Amino acid sequence: MNRAKVAFLAFLFIVMKNISLRLKMFIFSFIIVIFSISTSGAIMIHNLAGALEKEFGARAIAIARTVSQLTEVQNNVGTKAGFDIIQPIAERIRLTTDVDYIVIIDMNRIRYSHPSESKLGTVFEGGDEIEAFSQHEYISKARGVLGYSIRAFVPIMNEEGTKQVGVITVGLLAPKWYNLLDEYQFDILVSLFWGLVIGLGESVWVANHLKRQTFNLEPYEIARLVEERSGIIQAMDIGILATDESGNVTFINRLARQYTHFFGQKVSRKTLFKDTWLAEDTIHQHEIYRPLLMFEQMYLVRTIPIRIMEQNAGYLIMLTDRKEANMLAEELTGIKMLVDSLRAQQHEYMNRLHSIAGLIQLERNDDALSLIIDEITDEEELIQSLHDKFQDYSIQGLLLGKFSRAKELGVELTIDEHSNLIDFMSGLSSGDVITIIGNLLDNAMEACFECTDKDVHLTIIGDKHYLFIEVQDSGKGIEGLPQRIFDYGFSTKQKEGHGIGLALVKQIVESNNGTIQVDSTVQLGTTITIKIGVTEAQ
Repeated sequence: MNRAKVAFLAFLFIVMKNISLRLKMFIFSFIIVIFSISTSGAIMIHNLAGALEKEFGARAIAIARTVSQLTEVQNNVGTKAGFDIIQPIAERIRLTTDVDYIVIIDMNRIRYSHPSESKLGTVFEGGDEIEAFSQHEYISKARGVLGYSIRAFVPIMNEEGTKQVGVITVGLLAPKWYNLLDEYQFDILVSLFWGLVIGLGESVWVANHLKRQTFNLEPYEIARLVEERSGIIQAMDIGILATDESGNVTFINRLARQYTHFFGQKVSRKTLFKDTWLAEDTIHQHEIYRPLLMFEQMYLVRTIPIRIMEQNAGYLIMLTDRKEANMLAEELTGIKMLVDSLRAQQHEYMNRLHSIAGLIQLERNDDALSLIIDEITDEEELIQSLHDKFQDYSIQGLLLGKFSRAKELGVELTIDEHSNLIDFMSGLSSGDVITIIGNLLDNAMEACFECTDKDVHLTIIGDKHYLFIEVQDSGKGIEGLPQRIFDYGFSTKQKEGHGIGLALVKQIVESNNGTIQVDSTVQLGTTITIKIGVTEAQ
């Protein structure tokens, strides 16, 4: 017998494996329809029987209440003459209301009425009448000789309503399912027939529709595609997460789990990125490489909305380790700084060469030599000063380039004598500090361009625990709200490509829980102070 079952199951597996998805869906749908129709018919019969039972119960308890209020019943139950008075009344009411029985008992459970007169004077032993002797009325379902019956128990009080003298029980036989099936068989058969026809039609439609939705691919082909796509996403060197419209994470690849330290199954975006800007109720439609600090590590985040059928279906979140991004960014930044520095120095050296050439032509060789020595000395002193104050070579290169640029623009750039940058805070890289200092100095020098006094003063103090940067200029100041200069796209120069640098500065500072203070007076100048970490620096 077991071998036959195994052989049959193996044959069924082989057959089902080799047939098409459309036919499988049709067979499964047809089986489901048959099962659903059969189940629905059984539930319908069960609910119908339940409804009839409720109706019988309500009817029985209404009759019992009416009988319990009859004076003849109240005054004679429990008396010797009660049998002759109560039995005719109960039977007349039973025949009139078409119930199966009306039984009246006294407080000793002695029957005073019963459809069978032989039961008069005997003790009632139903087992479900106990609560009725405590002045409770209720409906009970009990099994008797003729089957299950619905019984209503109502206490009988004396005429004054102060004392209970008995209990009245009204019962109706509960309908049997096969009786209901026989009574409603035509309606049931019609419903089942139309359900079967509609189910078959829907099975064909579902099978064809599903086949079209899967681009006519078989299940094994779909599984292979899913595995390939999942393998590709897992192998990418970028953390990838997907959320639904409620903010619950629906997909997270290996690298994203490593970045977020999450290795569970279900989590929401707010929980995963707690205390960061990604945990806000709403995030911008597009975020392009916005900094995010997690577990003392800085990441670059891109958010892209997922839309299905023109409806918002969640977000795609991509995390990039900022260390890796900075390796390339610093290379590119170093090249840009080198180009800017060389361009400014070329312009400056051409001016010096012209001056030296003019002095030589005037046969003032001593003055020409003195000019050359002074320029070399100034350059060496500047380089040595930067080397002493700042250990990072990229910061030294940036500031050297900015000094050349300041000379080209006629701006007096000075660095506070107490400035020093020993090390970088956790979460900050040299690229971050370069972005902050470079953008602040560029804006300060441009603010002074059209002014008589062109002074820019820079203070940088920092180590592993804090960073303090302050840039003062004697420029034209900022009209309106000074903090607007950090809004993405805001610029006073009205040129394409501006309004981004200071927005990046704000992102870096806020991602590291820092603060930015702007003090500006029109035509007098602007001071921008950045503090990250606990610091006593002024």
